[in-house]
Amino acid sequence: MTVDAQSKEGQTIRRLIPLSTIPTKQFDFICTKISIETAEPNTFLFKRNDTDNKLLYLIKGSVRLQSNEIVVENIDSESESAKFALAHQIPRKIDVFTLSRVQFIKLDSSLLTPPLNNSNKQEEYSYMAIDEPEEDINDDWMTTLLKSPIFRALPPANLQKIIMGLQEINVQKGDLIIKQGEPGDYYYLIKSGHCLISRKPSENAKEIKLAQLRSQDTFGEDSLLSGEPRNVSVTALTDVSLIRLNKDKFITLIKEPSLKFISHIQVAEELAKGALLIDVRPPDEYNKQHLAHSINTPFFSLRMHIKSLDKKKPVLVICKDGKTSEAAAFLLLRNKITAQIIEGGMENIPVEELESAATFSIDNASDISISTGTVIKPKEVTLSESNNEQPASELNSDNALLAENEALKLTIETLKSEKETLEQKYRALYKKTEKLKSILDSLKK
Repeated sequence: MTVDAQSKEGQTIRRLIPLSTIPTKQFDFICTKISIETAEPNTFLFKRNDTDNKLLYLIKGSVRLQSNEIVVENIDSESESAKFALAHQIPRKIDVFTLSRVQFIKLDSSLLTPPLNNSNKQEEYSYMAIDEPEEDINDDWMTTLLKSPIFRALPPANLQKIIMGLQEINVQKGDLIIKQGEPGDYYYLIKSGHCLISRKPSENAKEIKLAQLRSQDTFGEDSLLSGEPRNVSVTALTDVSLIRLNKDKFITLIKEPSLKFISHIQVAEELAKGALLIDVRPPDEYNKQHLAHSINTPFFSLRMHIKSLDKKKPVLVICKDGKTSEAAAFLLLRNKITAQIIEGGMENIPVEELESAATFSIDNASDISISTGTVIKPKEVTLSESNNEQPASELNSDNALLAENEALKLTIETLKSEKETLEQKYRALYKKTEKLKSILDSLKK
């Protein structure tokens, strides 16, 4: 039997996340596609490794989330945790076991996508309508947060704790939200408004504009992950409403369950599978010593190269001691790129495994750093050879060439960015020069 959207059960379902954020007509339609099911005490609603991709919500009663008989969390239908789908990751990461007689619903996630049959209906579903006022956590940004690759992979208990730990603040246009050089204290999500990310290469240098952020964007994690001072400043371009999470909660609830590590011994194996190895240290440190087949992309410029990376290829990240790698990996994960951190960074790599780079100066641009190696000549392949698998040594050589090719691509992107910055500086100086000439001409007269 389907659910009446106006009934007591319907209003209970309406408070679930993200059902609380969808338009009324869409919610009414969903109610015609679901029914309330029941289960007796001491039964499994689902087990670990199940692949049924429907979202399961607890409506009445209590359940236990457990893994290998270890209790993760007990959830009662009246608790905040019950607003979220139970153990939503597929395949299931844990078991869900009933502690009492329960009522629950199963929801196909595709129903949460608004139906767009014509232009009029598209306009109807272009806004959010909620039958009754909800708390701030039920706003549009909540849906975006839960769709993020980072948050989607978190345990349900973590999501609930994150929501409960969020604080809302408002800043005025022109206010400095975070300042380069200061210690990190919060992770931010923009609820509404626009912000500017900028950076000074040195204390007396001119500030460089790096990116503009808008509603649903996040910032502030770099310093929290690396433990280093803020490496950029963020300024409000308009009046801005922000949601923030303090450092301690960010570390325990987001960082620790999100980041994956490998040892340097596993690097060769991952490269052979097609992974990219990115060194996020500054060029001068990279030039002294680095791992073979690595690509030097300093962390502060990594954001500019995200679009040029193949999202199908996993990325290995290395830095001096592993701290900056954590921030880099988080950035990659947030952009749907699989990333692993080489544990301990360069400080944990035996000296005999390191190489030095050949540095070529091009005009006035930055140096290009590419790992040197043996030049591989093209090999003629006979018909009989083409049907055989390549030896491991040839595959490694091919991977080395691919890595150098990726390095060149990233270098080109860096040079383009630096060229644009220099052109902007030139135009600014040209305008100042013309203004000075005008002033001198007027003085002569």
